Amino acid sequence: MGQVNTVHGLTMLIMLALWLVALGATIFALIHAIRQRPDAFTAVDKQSKPIWLAILGVSLLLLLLSPAGLGLLAFVAIIATGIYLADVRPKVDEIQRGPRW
Repeated sequence: MGQVNTVHGLTMLIMLALWLVALGATIFALIHAIRQRPDAFTAVDKQSKPIWLAILGVSLLLLLLSPAGLGLLAFVAIIATGIYLADVRPKVDEIQRGPRW
């Protein structure tokens, strides 16, 4: 019975760590989106700034409502944050700063 509790405790610790990483990434993405010019989003053919702010705000809310549980809604929030960080953020940064080359 002691091994079951240890495994359960380790699993909960891993889930908490994953939740904290997702929460941090979502907060970072939301702050990044807030600091960008509105025309940068439409210049790279992405959704407008208010739409991304709403998506990331709802994502943050969904993560806060499911602490360390990482249910279905938390995964939806993580996917939305991932799309912003992997697709939208690099293009918005590039359009505002120019190419890195």
